Amino acid sequence: MKFRNLLVLILISALINSCSEAKGSKTLRLGHGLDVSHSVHKAMVKMGEDLERISAGKLKLEIYPSQQLGTERQCLELLQIGSLDMTKVSVGVLENFAPKMKVLGLPFLFRGREHAFKVLDGPIGQQLLEDGEKYWLKGLGYYDAGSRSFYTKKPVRTPEDLEGQKIRVMESVTAMDMVRGLGGSPTPISWGELYTALQQGVVDGAENNPPSFYLSRHYEVCKYYTLNEHTVLPDVLLAGPHLWEKLSAEEQGWLKQAVETSVVYQRKLWLEAENEALKALEEAGVQIIRPDKKLFSDKIKDSFDKYKNEPEMFDLIKKIQNTK
Repeated sequence: MKFRNLLVLILISALINSCSEAKGSKTLRLGHGLDVSHSVHKAMVKMGEDLERISAGKLKLEIYPSQQLGTERQCLELLQIGSLDMTKVSVGVLENFAPKMKVLGLPFLFRGREHAFKVLDGPIGQQLLEDGEKYWLKGLGYYDAGSRSFYTKKPVRTPEDLEGQKIRVMESVTAMDMVRGLGGSPTPISWGELYTALQQGVVDGAENNPPSFYLSRHYEVCKYYTLNEHTVLPDVLLAGPHLWEKLSAEEQGWLKQAVETSVVYQRKLWLEAENEALKALEEAGVQIIRPDKKLFSDKIKDSFDKYKNEPEMFDLIKKIQNTK
C-alpha cells in the first residue's frame, strides 16, 4: 500500500513539474479536493485574478480542483517535497502533519462563528499557522468551513441514537475521539470514496457542513441532517516553504494581499452557500433536525480534561475559551 501511494505521488509530481512557465512570469500551482462550485474554489479563482492584476502578470495561479492531484493528505505530502506550490486542507487532516492544529478540531470549543474568527484571525490563529513551518508547511490563512454536523440514514436526535452507527470521519484522531465519545463507531474514509461507501453500507453516515453535504449529493443516500454543530473546523490555505523561498519580498506581499482578499470574499460566499444548501436539502426531502446541542456537548464535556497532562495544549485550550 505504501509503495502504491509513493508511486501515485511520484506520478503526480511528474505531471505538475512537466508544466512549463511563461517567460517573465511565475505560475503557482494550487491543488485541492473541492468541487468547482464550492465557495473555497470560487475564492481561489478570485485570488488568482487578483494576484495576476496586482503583480501585473508576473505571478499567476493555476488551480487543480476535485482531487485532480490527489487527496488532501497527498497534496500536503506533495507540498512538503516541493512538487506542489499551494493547497487547501481541512484542519482535521492538517493535524496529522502539524500536531498543534488538533486544538481547532476539539468539539464544542468555539461559542460560534464570531468567536472562531476572533481566534483564527488573532494571535492564536497566526501562531498556529507559523507553527506549521517546522513541518515544511507555510500557513497563509483560514477559510470558513462552517460547523460540522451529522448526516445519517436514521434520525439522530440524541447521542444515544448514534450508538452502533458507523460514522465516516476524516483521518483525524480528534474526530475519531469525538465520534467515539458520542457513542458512534468512527470510520476513516477519504472524501472521494464516501458516496459509494454510504451507498454500499460501509458506513451509516458522516459529518460535515451543509454546503459539503449538499454539493457531494450525499443527501441522496442520507435523509437526516442533525444540526448539532459539534465542531467549527476551518479550512487552511498553505504554501510550501520552497515556494516562499523562491518568491521575492515584493512577490510575497502580492500573494499575501491576494490571499487576504480571497479570505474575506470566501467568508461572504460561505454564508450565502450555507443558507442555500440548507434550503436545497429540505427541498430534496432531507429532514433537518435541530436537536438540543447541550445533550451532545454534555456527553463529551470531559474531552478537554485529557489534555491536562499536556500543559502547552491545555493552555492553548484555555486561551481559546477565554478569547472575547
